[in-house]
Amino acid sequence: MSARCCARQVACCCGVAPCALCCTCCPKIKQSTSTRIMYGLFFFLVTFVCGVMMSPTVAKLMKDHIPSYEDICQHLQAGENCERLVGYSAVYRVCFGMACFFFILFVLTINIRNSKSCRAKLHNGFWFFKFVILVAMCSGAFFIPDQDTFLIAWRYIGAVFGFFFLLLQLMLLVEFAHKWNSNWNAGKERNKLWYGALALVYLMLYTIAVGALITLFWLYTHTEHCKLNKILLGVNGGLCLFLTLLSMLLSVLKSNTQTGLLQSGVICCYVMYLTFSSFSSKPPEIILDESGKNITICVPNIGNGMNQDERLVVSVLGAVIMLGCILYSCLTSSTRSSWDALRGRYAPYEDEVARCCFCWGSSGAADQEERVEARGGQRVAYDEEIKTVYSYSGFHFIFFLGTLYMMMTITNWFHYNHADIEKLFIGSWSPFWIKMGTCWTCVALYLWTLLAPICCSSGGYVV
Repeated sequence: MSARCCARQVACCCGVAPCALCCTCCPKIKQSTSTRIMYGLFFFLVTFVCGVMMSPTVAKLMKDHIPSYEDICQHLQAGENCERLVGYSAVYRVCFGMACFFFILFVLTINIRNSKSCRAKLHNGFWFFKFVILVAMCSGAFFIPDQDTFLIAWRYIGAVFGFFFLLLQLMLLVEFAHKWNSNWNAGKERNKLWYGALALVYLMLYTIAVGALITLFWLYTHTEHCKLNKILLGVNGGLCLFLTLLSMLLSVLKSNTQTGLLQSGVICCYVMYLTFSSFSSKPPEIILDESGKNITICVPNIGNGMNQDERLVVSVLGAVIMLGCILYSCLTSSTRSSWDALRGRYAPYEDEVARCCFCWGSSGAADQEERVEARGGQRVAYDEEIKTVYSYSGFHFIFFLGTLYMMMTITNWFHYNHADIEKLFIGSWSPFWIKMGTCWTCVALYLWTLLAPICCSSGGYVV
């Protein structure tokens, strides 16, 4: 590592210089991207710590392998077996610290226009000091007086704001579907191959949706039982069919040119995913067979024989998917293009540039002028000296919401007393109904985008 690169890392941690890698062969990175990655790493680190706190296996390993474990716990005043440092109450406290961290940054970054102001430099730099402040706030939450009242109040605050974040995720999904359709339809005027690409995507999406519905009927229903599963599968399948037919109506297509089968296919696939996810979280039904033995039904046969290690793998994979969705929502929802799309403002077809990877780059307008700097290692482009690429305050507020959603999900929402990260996605009614409600909310949001242009004389739709 060169001396210049070492100096840059020090300037990144303790000053206003943007963070970058020391490898000169890496492509240049934008300052706006570097900053969001660093905040994402902060979020990931705290989420990992919360996951460890919710794992009985990790707690047992610490107790078995750390010498004088009980003495250390008593010295820290954390209880005989450090029970104050594990479980849902510890996650609540740590997430309280991180939520306060992002909320303070939200207040400090309101109405920032470019990266040259003092407040913008606070947002884009001083990473070491911000990390120390974050750790101090998460640790300080363990010393809040009247813990019982705090935990009850914080639980309901987390549930309310967690729901708002869930709603934001659904809005982003609808925005993603409309953006995809708009971008690829723009290419049809210049190259007829985009017709084939759209047809192939239509076929793939609806094949996945129909196949998922059939598979769910096979796995989660029984010839004489599982009535709730049958009803919900019938309702969700019927909603998907209704949305598909509605999106093909001429009146809908005339009033909203951004509408098409591609969006409906994306929504149908997501509805099937949420249905599968909710059924996976639902406690199984138990009946007696002819010999008087208990039989577990309404769950896949492959799940009846899962051992603890297999359940842990399932939970870890589920947690990784959840974290990825949260980070995607936090990192993309604050950009100006996303805000415009959420309000139904898309670039005209003639200004769109069709791309396979339509999420990357702008849709036609050239990027603002950038100053590129090389100080040993990866080059950095200062892309916000004229105007910010995303809303700083909105970015931090969305991370604030994401923190509370992560907290409620890891602690199993209102089944917190028996929450366990190793059984996070196995058998609980709260996640089941929350995911099913999310599924119907997603359908309602997309239905609104189809009908609003017909109902509103202005022509646009509002999400």
